[in-house]
Amino acid sequence: MKKLLLVGMTVVALGLTACGKKGAPHAPGPSQDITYPGTYPPE
Repeated sequence: MKKLLLVGMTVVALGLTACGKKGAPHAPGPSQDITYPGTYPPE
């Protein structure tokens, strides 16, 4: 019974570790079209 619980907890833990997104966040689209962050007020 303890073995089954250990296997179940291991499967759940491995499943949760695979949920993260890899890499740094970036804005969608081509880099030349991204206007933010910009200066305020715009000139």
